[in-house]
Amino acid sequence: MDIKEIQNLIKFVAKSGASEVKLEMGDIKITIKTGGDERVEPTTIVQQVPSLSPSAPVAVVPAPSATPDVPATPAAVENDKLITVKSPIIGTFYRKPSPDKPTFVEVGQEINEGDVLCVVEAMKLFNEIESEVRGKIVKILVDDSTPVEFDQPLFLVDPS
Repeated sequence: MDIKEIQNLIKFVAKSGASEVKLEMGDIKITIKTGGDERVEPTTIVQQVPSLSPSAPVAVVPAPSATPDVPATPAAVENDKLITVKSPIIGTFYRKPSPDKPTFVEVGQEINEGDVLCVVEAMKLFNEIESEVRGKIVKILVDDSTPVEFDQPLFLVDPS
């Protein structure tokens, strides 16, 4: 909601004669209070609600550097051939099908196309993430039971 829409809302509430109007849209809460007959000038309070709870752990994965003038190291050349498996949805990443079961994959494990690598839970639906490539798991980039974003890297796979 932009400032022009808020100003129009204030004018509308002032003309309507209402003494107080509360509006909640997503993460924005607006309260407009007018003085009734005594005063026509409205008072507006706009409050932004934080979208993340402080207790939720968030995994941060640094983006790889793409500067062309840095000489390539053997590790960087090796990473060029790796395939990144990314999350197709937003949700919670799980390495196991259930708490009492073993993990789907481990570092160093050979995988084939169609093998389940993990599950991402979104709105109580557990979505199996399958491998689209054949290779070996080189690195698992996300901790178990942590939130993931759309297109966030989950695994590094060596296709050779």
